[in-house]
Amino acid sequence: MRTEVVVNKRLLQAILQSAKAVYPRETVLLLRGKAKKETIEVTDFIIPPLASHGRGFSSFPAHMLPIDFSVVGSVHSHPSGVKLPSVEDLNRSFGKIMMIVAYPFEGEDNVAVYSSSGEKIVLKIAK
Repeated sequence: MRTEVVVNKRLLQAILQSAKAVYPRETVLLLRGKAKKETIEVTDFIIPPLASHGRGFSSFPAHMLPIDFSVVGSVHSHPSGVKLPSVEDLNRSFGKIMMIVAYPFEGEDNVAVYSSSGEKIVLKIAK
């Protein structure tokens, strides 16, 4: 099944700014949205409670999250500039999608989206 992720341009800019704000550490955010057939529309993000931001990792205690069925995935940054998920990223994926934003955190060329199994997903930027 072909899936695409749609993100508003302003929301994507806010996600990139969040990554810049904690650079050189990694950031982690949860993505809210709606999944319909082959499209996932990301509408918002939230900062997970008690998130840890380190050099080479970011995490949060998932058991501390309230039940929220609007969470479709997560986004985290790669200060190294690499947009590919690591094995640990895939093992710790949360939700249907995982977005990776890479240094220098500017523009859609530094963003990649993957399924929880590691398949690359098409990213569409809405205006």
